[in-house]
Amino acid sequence: MQTKPATILIIDDQPATLRSLAQTLQGAHTILVASTGQDALDIARSRSPDLILLDVMLPDISGLDVCRILKADPELNGIPVIFVTARDEAEDEAAGLDIGAIDYISKPFNPPIVRARVRNHLELKHQRDLLERIAMIDGLTGVANRRCFDRTLKNEWRRAMRSADPLALVLADVDHFKAYNDTYGHQDGDDCLRAIARTFEEQTQRSSDLVARYGGEEFVCLLPSTTIDGAGQLASALCQAVRDLAIPHQTSSCGTTVSVSLGVSCVVPHHGLTPDDVLRHADTLLYRAKHAGRNQLVIENFPVIATQVP
Repeated sequence: MQTKPATILIIDDQPATLRSLAQTLQGAHTILVASTGQDALDIARSRSPDLILLDVMLPDISGLDVCRILKADPELNGIPVIFVTARDEAEDEAAGLDIGAIDYISKPFNPPIVRARVRNHLELKHQRDLLERIAMIDGLTGVANRRCFDRTLKNEWRRAMRSADPLALVLADVDHFKAYNDTYGHQDGDDCLRAIARTFEEQTQRSSDLVARYGGEEFVCLLPSTTIDGAGQLASALCQAVRDLAIPHQTSSCGTTVSVSLGVSCVVPHHGLTPDDVLRHADTLLYRAKHAGRNQLVIENFPVIATQVP
């Protein structure tokens, strides 16, 4: 079952149809409406509804074209689309299903049938989303995994390009983690990684920030709409918070407790750059922090140097 009211976008150029569908579904769901294809696309991008009811015939662009645009957008292509139309020819239905629609409802529609189909498709989406979330979680630490990070980075990169906002990355490595495992055992090593993951999540307060296990003993923080100064402040807090855990590490060369080294990169995405460029830059900065003695961070705008923080 849905844990909160689903948001449904109804798109139709006939006010009577909009009212009738909204009345059919109101109460159980949050209803958004649009009468043109362009308005529908704008609403979909800003509100990301859980399901869309889409008329084939619209005054500006066809419903088929709206569906094609939605399915071509990586941020929107998971939204189920049901066509609601008076056109019931087989080729029309096949065309809609071929471009990604999940169902057809013919006008005049039967309200109980509409409610039942919407309920069933929302439940299917809920189950699919749940499986997707499980597949995006690191099994050891409970934070996001590398797959989730890669997908989120691509989405945030596109969003930052559209809005010309800065995007920051903090790449962290647990200092001398192999030596820690060799000294204390892998069970304690796993506990150490879990503690660091929890600490990182506690330090990142915004819902838009993402903490992920990047691989092995490496973690990454993705910080949308964050300047180099803001990213540096958070990275410094992360570094100190790990020290404050006071996890003993007698074989470390940079202290008596577990610590981390961090590379912090910030960029305003633009054409000619890719997410991999900034990841490589953050990795280079992390290497510099480790080469300088570990238990510290190096901060740098990409590609212009901003500052270093010991």
